[in-house]
Amino acid sequence: MTPPSVQPSASEVEDALHAAHVVALPMRTRFRGQSAREAMLLQGPAGWAEFAPFPEYSAAESASWWGAALEAGWSGLGAARRDVIPVNATVPAVPPGEVEDVLHRFGELESIPAVKVKVAEPGQQLEDDVARFREVRRLLPQAGMRADANGGWSVEEAERAVAELAEVAGEALEYIEQPVAGIEPLADLREHLDRLGIAVKIAADEAVRKAEDPLRVARLGAAEVIVVKAAPLGGVGPAARIVAEAGLDAVVSSALDTSVGLTSGLALAARLERLPYPCGLGTVALLARDVVEEPLIPAGGSLCVPVQQGRITAPSPSAHALRECAVSPERRRWWMRRAQQAHEVWRERSEG
Repeated sequence: MTPPSVQPSASEVEDALHAAHVVALPMRTRFRGQSAREAMLLQGPAGWAEFAPFPEYSAAESASWWGAALEAGWSGLGAARRDVIPVNATVPAVPPGEVEDVLHRFGELESIPAVKVKVAEPGQQLEDDVARFREVRRLLPQAGMRADANGGWSVEEAERAVAELAEVAGEALEYIEQPVAGIEPLADLREHLDRLGIAVKIAADEAVRKAEDPLRVARLGAAEVIVVKAAPLGGVGPAARIVAEAGLDAVVSSALDTSVGLTSGLALAARLERLPYPCGLGTVALLARDVVEEPLIPAGGSLCVPVQQGRITAPSPSAHALRECAVSPERRRWWMRRAQQAHEVWRERSEG
């Protein structure tokens, strides 16, 4: 993890944590096992920042998210190469009858350039995935399609699933994201699909952001596309370097952020040299409530990059939302301990 160029002192970190806000935002639909999204918001000299690793993440894994928060709040997010980012819609593992309502949250249907569909949900079957995929294809015949399994299939299950989803989507299928867990299984699956004559691109997400060596995917030829998220990779700077060194097509995605945290993802997309696919940065539409007055929700299939005085800067949260969405004192103490533990890991790594 690369430390931010401007590092806060111990007293600055203590002051920022003392003034931090921790919120719980309800989800419109259960997503990635979450019915409410908790996040810590901090303000540094360069602007607002977010620390929001998922609850099950250890201090070691959360340290990268802490580094990303320090980058946004103290170093800043830099200047934009582009000011408008095309974004895909995201469809959780809902029944086909709910797909249209979900899609409308991302704007006019004809404006949506691509859709990521969640598949391999625990408790569901491949038939559920195919039905959801088919409904998206019916509603959005012009859009690119992707499926995200979050590593939920075995290689054998993935072979069958990829073949069936490819048959539904046809040429609209852009890639299958993390169909199996791990890097070697991804490489194995690619070989199997090649032997079967199934020409579908594989994208790596968890195999990049959860790996000790995020470039190993590229070295082993395990995927044609990498999905990069600013917070889990330590911030915009580290994530951009991974994209450059991997030499693969990249899709910038969110980690179910609020509009404050999402700005780091927009900054990453705005600063990359190439942006071959619409980005997975429209996920604020999955929240029933956000922390800012004007949430970063797609319009016309894209998002504008928030810029102030020539620099990418997160919008300020609403004082009203911070009060109404504040967690209990017990949960706030839990997040404070978590941030302190993540900071200790981050500090040790940056000093080492």
